[in-house]
Amino acid sequence: MTPATATTPTHGALPRAAHWLALALQDWRKTEGERWIYVGKNLIAAFCALWLAYRLGLDSPSTAMTTTVILAMPSSGMVLEKSFYRLCGTLLGCTAALTLIGLFPQQPVLLFAGLALWVGLCTSGSALHRNAQSYVYVLAGYTACMIVLPAIEQPTQVFALAVTRVAEVGLGIICSAAVSSVLLPRHQGTQVMRTVQARYGKLLTFCQDVLQQKLTPAQVELTHLQFAADVAALELGRSAALFEVTSAVGHARAQNRKLHAFNATFMTALTTFYTFHRLFDRLQLDGKTQSMQVMQACAPLYAIVAEALQATPSQGSLDTMQQHLQAALALARAEIDTAQVAHAQRIDFDTVCELLERFARDMSRFHEVYFSLAHDTPLEISTPQAYAPKTPPALVIASGVRAAICLGLLALGAYFLAWPYASTAMLMAAIFTALASSAPRPIVMIRQVLTGFLFAMPLSLICLYFVLVHGDGFPMLMLSFAPFLAIGLYLMTNPAKLGVGLGISTFVTQMAPTNVMHLDGAAFLNMGMALIVGLMLAAVVFAVILPEHTMGHKDHIGPALWREALHACTAPARRIKHRFDNRVRDLLSQLNAAAGPAPGEATRTVVRQALTLLEIGHSVIELRELIASARPGATPHALQQCVDGIAAWLRTRGDTQLQAALVATLQAGTVVRAAQAEADTSPERSARLQTALTDLHSIYTSLLDHMAPGAGDHHAA
Repeated sequence: MTPATATTPTHGALPRAAHWLALALQDWRKTEGERWIYVGKNLIAAFCALWLAYRLGLDSPSTAMTTTVILAMPSSGMVLEKSFYRLCGTLLGCTAALTLIGLFPQQPVLLFAGLALWVGLCTSGSALHRNAQSYVYVLAGYTACMIVLPAIEQPTQVFALAVTRVAEVGLGIICSAAVSSVLLPRHQGTQVMRTVQARYGKLLTFCQDVLQQKLTPAQVELTHLQFAADVAALELGRSAALFEVTSAVGHARAQNRKLHAFNATFMTALTTFYTFHRLFDRLQLDGKTQSMQVMQACAPLYAIVAEALQATPSQGSLDTMQQHLQAALALARAEIDTAQVAHAQRIDFDTVCELLERFARDMSRFHEVYFSLAHDTPLEISTPQAYAPKTPPALVIASGVRAAICLGLLALGAYFLAWPYASTAMLMAAIFTALASSAPRPIVMIRQVLTGFLFAMPLSLICLYFVLVHGDGFPMLMLSFAPFLAIGLYLMTNPAKLGVGLGISTFVTQMAPTNVMHLDGAAFLNMGMALIVGLMLAAVVFAVILPEHTMGHKDHIGPALWREALHACTAPARRIKHRFDNRVRDLLSQLNAAAGPAPGEATRTVVRQALTLLEIGHSVIELRELIASARPGATPHALQQCVDGIAAWLRTRGDTQLQAALVATLQAGTVVRAAQAEADTSPERSARLQTALTDLHSIYTSLLDHMAPGAGDHHAA
C-alpha cells in the first residue's frame, strides 16, 4: 500500500499527516530504503576496516577497505559465507606462493611457469563447481600472484608479504562480518523461506496457465528455463543460510534436508507435468475425430486437476483431488470402452490417465514438503541428495588453459617491460580472467567493471586532489571518500549495474592513502592506467583465446545434455534419477544465465532438446527400475533391448541407430501388452506393466521428434 492508496480512516489533520508519513516511511523502507541501508552498512564496514588498518600500521590499508567492498552482499549469510571462503582461499594462495618462491628462487621463468600452472588449475576448479566454494579457487589463484610478483626481486620478503596479506584481508573480513550481522541484519534464512513460498506459488500458477492454455509454446519453454535457474538460486541461498548463527535462521539450518527434498520434488513434479503437457499438445495437433474423443473423455480429468490447483491447496484438498481423479478415471475408461476407439487412441488415453495420476502423486508429495517447510512440521525424508552444480569438462579445461596462457604471457611481458606498474596491469588481467571464467558472459562482465573504472578515475582524482587535500584527520578522510564510494555501492544494489558499481567501488578504495599520506600525481595516473589496461587485457584474452568456450554456451550445453541422457541409460541405477534431474536442470540454468534477459530462438531450440531428452531419460530410468525388480523373462529382456537401443542412438545420434531404437521400442510394447493380457497377471504387476507402456509410449513419441514429419505413426507404441 502506498500513501496515495491509504484507506485507513483517521480524524484531524495531524493524525492524517502522521498516518501518511508512517505509510510513506514503510514503503520507503521496503524499496529504496533497503538500498540505502545497504550503502550505509557497507560504508561503515569499509571505514572501520580502514581505521583499524591505520591503527595497526598495515602496509596497504586500502586492501582491508577493498575487501569490505568485495564482501558487500545483500544478506548477512552471504557475507559470512563469502568471508569464510575468501579467508580459506587467501590462506591457500599464500601457501602456494611460499611454495613457488621456495622451489624457484631467483628463477623468474620457472617461477612464472609454476605460477601460470597454479592459476590455471585454480581457475579450472572455480569453473567446475560454480557455487560458493568456487570462490576458494579464485582467491587461491590470484592471491598467489599478489604475493609472488612483488617478491620476485626480493624473495626473502615473501613471508612478510604473505602475513601482511592475510592480516589485511582478515581485517576486512572481520569488519564486514560484524557489521552485516549486527547492524540491521538481513537474514538469509528468511530470504530462503520467501523464495520457497514464491517458487511454490509460481509452479501452481504455471500449471494453471498451461492447463487453461494461456501460455504460448515459447513462454512454456522459457518458464522451464527460468525454473532451472530458480533451482540453482535456491541452493545457493540455502548454503549461505547455514553460515548464519542467530536464532532467527535456525529454522533454515534445521530444515536443510527438507530444502534438498523441496528442490528434488519440485523437479520431479515439473518433469511429469511437462510429459503430460507434451502429450496433450500432440492430441490437439492430431485433429483426428478419435483423438478428439480422447480429449473429451479426459476433459473432466483436467478440470479436477485445474480446480485443485486454483486455490491455495492443502494436503486434504490434494488427497481429495486424487480420490476424485480415481472416480473420474473409472468413468472416463467406461466412456472410452463404450466409444470403442482405435487401439492407437486407446494407448493415448491410457498414457494420459497414467501421467495425470503420476502428476497428482508428485504434486501431493511436493506440497507435503512445502507445508512442512512453511509450518515447521515433522516430515520423514529418505536422505535426499543435494543439488550439486557441475560444468561441462570442455569449459573447465578451456577456463584453466585460458588463464594459464594469459598469466604466462603477461607475466613475461611485465617482467621485461620497464614500466613499474606493468605487474599491476598483469595482476588485474589475471584476477578478472579467473573471476570471469565462471561468468556466463565474461566480456559483458569485464566491460561493466571497466566502465566503472573509467567513471571512477576522474571521481578519485576529484576526491584526492580537490577534496581530501583540504581536510585533516580521519573524519575528514571519511567525509572525502564517502560520497564517491556511496555512488559505487548504490549502483551495486541494481543487478543490471552491479559490475559498474563494483568497478567504481574497488577503484575508489584502491586509492585510499597509506599510513604516511603521500599524494603523487604520476603514481595516481600510472596506477589508474594499470588497472584499466589490466581489465582491457582480460577482455582481449576472452575475445581471442577460446572465445566460444564460455560458461553456458549453447554449443557446449547441447552435447552435455546428450551425454547426461546416455548416462541415464548406462550408469549404475543407484540414485540415477536425482543425478539426471540435477545435471539437466543445472545445464539449463547455465544456458539461462548465458542467454541474458531475452533468450533467442537458438536458446529455445536447446531448451526443447533438453526437455525431450529429460523426458526420454526419466522414462528410461523407470524402465530400468522395472527391469531390476522383475524376474527373468521375455518382458525384462525386451525392455532391456529397448534401453540398449536408445543408448546406442544417444551414443552415435545416427539415423540407423534411431530406427533401431524405434523398432526396439515397438517390440517392447508388444511384449509388455502380451504380458498384461495373461490370465495370471496380478493387479500389482498389471499396474507396473501399464507404467512401462506409458514410458514406452513417451519414449517412442520423443524419438519421432528427431525424425522428419511423417516418418512414423506416433501412436504405434
